[in-house]
Amino acid sequence: MIEALSGAASLIASGDAKLLDIVALSLKVSLSAVFFATLLALPIGAAVAVARFPGRHALIVLLNALMGLPPVVVGLVVYLLLSRAGPLGQFGLLFTPPAMVVAQTILILPIIAALTRQAVEDAWLEYQEQLRSLGVSGVPAAMTLLWDIRYSLLTAILAGLGRASAEVGAVMIVGGNIDGVTRVMTTTIALETSKGDLPLALSLGVVLILLVLLLNAAAFLVKEAAQRKYG
Repeated sequence: MIEALSGAASLIASGDAKLLDIVALSLKVSLSAVFFATLLALPIGAAVAVARFPGRHALIVLLNALMGLPPVVVGLVVYLLLSRAGPLGQFGLLFTPPAMVVAQTILILPIIAALTRQAVEDAWLEYQEQLRSLGVSGVPAAMTLLWDIRYSLLTAILAGLGRASAEVGAVMIVGGNIDGVTRVMTTTIALETSKGDLPLALSLGVVLILLVLLLNAAAFLVKEAAQRKYG
């Protein structure tokens, strides 16, 4: 154990090229997935929070249920869509980083949408009379509330990022865990642990934890600064 920890510390301190490449690809894939999921999830969550339509409660239940989507099922569905025999097979995306982005986007979209819906609905209950008195309703009201609670929505986005960065099953299926092409931190940790290469696995685990801590700390500082500025 001591030898493995020492090896992990050495890899991190020396800035091992393989380690840095894996971390860079992991960040690229996860942050891309969060970006696309956020673009889709924020308006969906806000619309469901403000609008009143038949089946709304069923949609809320569905969104909440999809927060627990099994990653391997998502990976299997995306695999079937992108395989040669699938409807999107002509694009040749299987076993590439874009395929991993698609899988992670599908996984985290319901999480961000459901958390956004709850946050916007709470704000809507507080400000709906004021907004209606100003003649603001529907889509403009939803966009206004999204902007008003934008710093609070960092929590929802970070929840999605946490799910994306820690995901193994879906990216393993659609990415293939190809060395130098689709091998990210989580899949490398799983592979190297099974091979007995604990220093590399531990070093990636430490980096992954540090990245999550840094991102959460940054989001907390931004939110605190905004609250001090705007009260």
